[in-house]
Amino acid sequence: MSKMISKGIVRGARFMNMNNRINYYKVAPKALDKVMDLEIYTRKTLIDKKLKELIKIRVSHINGCEFCLDMHTKAAKKLKVTDEQIDQLKNWQEADIFSQEEKVAFELAENVTLIAENGVSDELYQRVREYYNEAEYVDLIIIMNQINMWNRLSISMGNVVN
Repeated sequence: MSKMISKGIVRGARFMNMNNRINYYKVAPKALDKVMDLEIYTRKTLIDKKLKELIKIRVSHINGCEFCLDMHTKAAKKLKVTDEQIDQLKNWQEADIFSQEEKVAFELAENVTLIAENGVSDELYQRVREYYNEAEYVDLIIIMNQINMWNRLSISMGNVVN
């Protein structure tokens, strides 16, 4: 199914025997169409494709979503993200492999994911804006919220890695 989702073929998922609690594509097709519309938007942003996948992996680490972690690790590798980059994501603050631009995006992703604990301070916002313009900031926030939504949907529906 992840191949269908990654190709944007959601309608077909309604007819699949999904290995989870509920085939939510079948039960709530209009809602999932809207979710996929947002997914399509995030794929067309100007944010670097590798960075998008790294953000999705990091957020999925934090949320404990094995299904999304597996999917986005595979997608990152197709984009030539190295195993070292993927392995270093948990300790991105100390990793020399990431640029300051990437690190500030990871920090924002962590703060957005753990919003009740961390919030997004004016100081963090200003540091992000040193690297990303207004439109890119909004796109980052949408990408981060989208993967958080997918993580929560996947975990609560019992999605498992095939």
